Amino acid sequence: MPFRPFAAAAVTAALLAATSAGAQTVFTVSSWLPPTHAASVAQKTWCDQVEKESAGRMKCNILPRGVVAAPGTFDAVRDGLADISYTVDGYTPGRFIFTQVAEFPFLGDSAVSTSVAYQRIYSKYFAPLGEHRGVKALAVFTHGPGIIFNAKKPVTSAAEAASLKFRIGGGNINELSKAMGWNTTLKAAPESFELLSTGVMDGTFFPDESITSFKLAMIKHATTFPGGLYNTSFVFMMNQDKYSKLSAQDKAVIDKLSGEHAARLFGEGWDRMDAASRENQKAQGVQRIVADKTFVKAVMDKQDYLETTWAARAQVKGLKNPRDVLNEFRAEIAKVK
Repeated sequence: MPFRPFAAAAVTAALLAATSAGAQTVFTVSSWLPPTHAASVAQKTWCDQVEKESAGRMKCNILPRGVVAAPGTFDAVRDGLADISYTVDGYTPGRFIFTQVAEFPFLGDSAVSTSVAYQRIYSKYFAPLGEHRGVKALAVFTHGPGIIFNAKKPVTSAAEAASLKFRIGGGNINELSKAMGWNTTLKAAPESFELLSTGVMDGTFFPDESITSFKLAMIKHATTFPGGLYNTSFVFMMNQDKYSKLSAQDKAVIDKLSGEHAARLFGEGWDRMDAASRENQKAQGVQRIVADKTFVKAVMDKQDYLETTWAARAQVKGLKNPRDVLNEFRAEIAKVK
């Protein structure tokens, strides 16, 4: 049978096309929080959506534990130890500045509203300035309103808070604590159980969800604030090289499911866990009080200092009119449904 180069080339092309069509991109996905945690669940849901939307061309291999401790997660994704994960910006103090806009007191009572509004502000102002340079930022989000939890006594004033030792997660709550004269130590969330169970710390600043997620049965008192004492900024991210190597079709899938879509996904999950944890706290006997006007005013008296300090640092990094950006953020929170 005579050799037909064109026929051979056609067969080769068909084989290559079939191989390409059957190829699958697998993302290595890491989480430093338990698999039942709201953020881990949201990350898995996002992965499931990616697989479905791409008709199976992309899928996630979710590791049984994080590739590194929480504070090293950003660098782990940047350097390719994991393809996808999330982290708290404040776990590496001083590294991220713009993100602290989402961490001020009294921003909102819902993780959905603060997360979606934060994503809108981030996309408009912070992403173009390279706040998370080195990774593909898929979304930003916050947890629910921050609360003062402890195992010792009701905290009804700033002075009573100053009499206890608290674990905190960094970011603006660190700055607020310093301004209030509170005794706080920066530690990642998963360390809370050991710190509290051994008495190294008396309490922790957390959203409601965390009392259940980290099994903090020793917590007996909670002081809540309208709009939260603080929030925490998270970034959900992908290794940049992994994203860059995707086909245009698959990049479009990732982009469609990122941004505001992913921010809402994480926020909704957190709100559900907050609500479930509040029910669990009732059974646990946690006594909840709402900070009175005097306590709220004591925090508000430091608010201008926090905002002024942030605005000055943000302006140095290239953000124009930081105060206007903060005001726009608050306005966006009020709009989110």
